[in-house]
Amino acid sequence: MTSIESKRAFRLDLLIAGALVSSGLTISGMSLAQISVQHQQLAQATQPLQSTPGAESKPSAPAEPTTTGARPHEIAPQPARPDAEAQDAGARPALPPAPAEKTGDPIPTK
Repeated sequence: MTSIESKRAFRLDLLIAGALVSSGLTISGMSLAQISVQHQQLAQATQPLQSTPGAESKPSAPAEPTTTGARPHEIAPQPARPDAEAQDAGARPALPPAPAEKTGDPIPTK
C-alpha cells in the first residue's frame, strides 16, 4: 500500500468508528429518555405496617428465662495454655501449639 491509500483507509476506518460511536450514544440517549418518560416515579415508599390477625391476644415478646446469675462452682476455669511453672509441674496445654507464621525475604533497606 502506498501512503495515499493508507491515509484513505485510515480516514475510512476513522469515519466508520465515529459513526458507530455516535449511533451508540444516540441509542443510549433515546433509551434513557424513554425510561424517564415511562417511569416518572422510580422511588417507592414501603407499605404501611399491618398487624397480624390475633396480635392483641398474643404476647409481644417471649418471657425471660429464669437463671440464678451465678456460675457453677464445681469446675474451676482453666487457662488454655498453662504458664511455664505449671508446665514444669506436668500440666498439659488444652490447645495444640499454634503453627509457625510464614515469613518471606527480609525487606532490603535503601
